[in-house]
Amino acid sequence: MNFEIPKKVQKIDEDIKRNQLKYHHKRVAVTKEFTFDSAHHLHCYEGKCKSLHGHTYKLIITISGYVNEIGIAVDFSDIKRIYKETIEARLDHRYLNDVLPPMNTTAENMIVWIWEELNTHFEAEGLKAQGHRLEELVLYETPTSYATMKREWMEENE
Repeated sequence: MNFEIPKKVQKIDEDIKRNQLKYHHKRVAVTKEFTFDSAHHLHCYEGKCKSLHGHTYKLIITISGYVNEIGIAVDFSDIKRIYKETIEARLDHRYLNDVLPPMNTTAENMIVWIWEELNTHFEAEGLKAQGHRLEELVLYETPTSYATMKREWMEENE
C-alpha cells in the first residue's frame, strides 16, 4: 500500500456536487458513549451493594435515522448536547437514591428511566418527527456488568 499526500483537496461544487453528498436512502444507526460518576445503594439486597458505594457508569446511546441532504443521520454533537442536558446534568456526581424517581437504583431500573428521559427530549426537539428513533441503550455499572434496553422491548409495553 502506498501512502501519498493529496495533491488537491476536494472542493464542493467543483470536484463533488451537492446532490452527491447524500449517498443512500437507508436507515442508519449512530452510537455515542458517555461516562458519569454517581453513588447509590440498593434496598432489600443482601450483598455489598446494600452499602453506599459509587460507580463510573458508561452509557452507550444508539439512535437511528435517515441521512439528510449532506449524508448525516444524527449529528454526534446533538447526541452529546442532549445527553448532557438530560442525563449528565441530573446524574453526574449525584446520589442516585435522591435524584431518581422512587425506585431501587439498579441498572435495570435506571436504563428504563434514562430511555424515557432521552425519548421525551428527542420528541421535544423534533427528532422523532424527522424519523429518528432511539434504538438501544447500554448502561455499564462496572466494566463487565451492564443492562441493555432495545426499542422493541420498550414498545412491547406501549
